[in-house]
Amino acid sequence: MRIIIVDDEALARGVVREYLAEHPDVDIVAECANGYEAVKAIVELEPDLVFLDIRMPKLDGFEVAELAGGKARYIFATAFDQYAVKAFEFHALDYLLKPFSQQRFDQALAHARGGAADDGAVGALVREAATRKRPLSRVLIRDGARVHVIASEKIACIEAQDDYVQIRSEGKSYLKHQTLSELEAQLDARQFLRIHRSYIVNIECVSRIEQATKDSHVAILNDGSRLPISRSGYQKIRSVIQ
Repeated sequence: MRIIIVDDEALARGVVREYLAEHPDVDIVAECANGYEAVKAIVELEPDLVFLDIRMPKLDGFEVAELAGGKARYIFATAFDQYAVKAFEFHALDYLLKPFSQQRFDQALAHARGGAADDGAVGALVREAATRKRPLSRVLIRDGARVHVIASEKIACIEAQDDYVQIRSEGKSYLKHQTLSELEAQLDARQFLRIHRSYIVNIECVSRIEQATKDSHVAILNDGSRLPISRSGYQKIRSVIQ
């Protein structure tokens, strides 16, 4: 089994390395101290399993998993239980709550060998954490070897383009492989509003609403852009913008 260890703390990487030493059939192919290193290593080396810290500077563990795509399976490791639900949204095989013992680590590795998540051991964590889910604070866009990190509050609007979305932020446009409905569910509903089947708008970026024809309206953004508003979208946006 080929394994990558990802953690910004050298001591934490050392613990995982020590626990893995008890398993002669594993091969540590890389150790990474930050998210950017991790994405590169996972994409290039295609390991069987990644032990992945969640709280790291620049890119967190979930962002690493998102950018690396389906290149590996993950066991998340963190000192914070509130991430359990999100970890299993990424189909994590297990969720190790630091500090964890050799016995608990071996149990997680056994689940990885079997390819099944440990529903019993982490069930309580998942149920407790379900009430703490938070909307996205930033959106990641992979552009070849580059990664764009866009603060959600800086997004002006989002347009559906088949299986992609075009995100407009600070005068620039970015294409992300995700459906509009999926992204809508992740954003803060108090800030982002679906005004049309093809458009989501940041309410803070709407300058005014104008009537386009007898039966249609458009949203005028602060930069002068004009977005169509559906009938149902008009009712929703009128309730928050007077």
